Amino acid sequence: MSVATLGYGDLPALLGRLTGDEKHSPSAHSTLDVLWVLYDRVLRVSPASADDPARDRFLLSKGHGPMAYYAVLAAKGFIPVDELDRFGDFDSRLGYHPDHVLIPGVEISSGSLGHGLGLGVGMVLGLRALGLTQPRVVVLVGDAELDEASNHEAIHFAGARGLGALTAVVIDNHSRSYPLERGLGGLFEVAGWDVREVSGRDHAALQSALTATSRRRPSCVVAAVEPAR
Repeated sequence: MSVATLGYGDLPALLGRLTGDEKHSPSAHSTLDVLWVLYDRVLRVSPASADDPARDRFLLSKGHGPMAYYAVLAAKGFIPVDELDRFGDFDSRLGYHPDHVLIPGVEISSGSLGHGLGLGVGMVLGLRALGLTQPRVVVLVGDAELDEASNHEAIHFAGARGLGALTAVVIDNHSRSYPLERGLGGLFEVAGWDVREVSGRDHAALQSALTATSRRRPSCVVAAVEPAR
């Protein structure tokens, strides 16, 4: 299977090669379509530009379910497809949490929930300090992950500072422990973010929402998928 010919239709076969501990399989599958749309249609990053300071950055804050992430990275040529067969092996670089040091294209080591948005805020500020205002920083979080208070601090800080280069994608698979009176979108709206709510399986809707950024305010895309089981 040639990397140059891999497309969305190849992703089930790629996921099937990841045969390690799959206790977070539902978490991974909930992100599959969002990840594909980001890497196929939205992000300005490729294996050739993975070290380019002007590249867009993607941060998988929901790092405990990386299988879909690895499948998409393999489909796009960041890692060899054959490496998927060794997912979770003792000496494999494809661990149960993605490792920034070991895996090309991975911007942060993640897995402990609640850190991605804060890291995204810092990354946007660091790029701004370097005079790099065009790169986007896209952070994927889970709805249950937003129970972590550190996210709320990052959300309000980003809104107050008008960090238009920052986008949060919230995968809503109905895993939250606590209800929100105004819903997930309201959590971001009250902090000054632009919010769009779409189906997390509709590629055209995802592309439209992910590219409709104002650059004056941070953006949030709530991507609803089937409930986790």
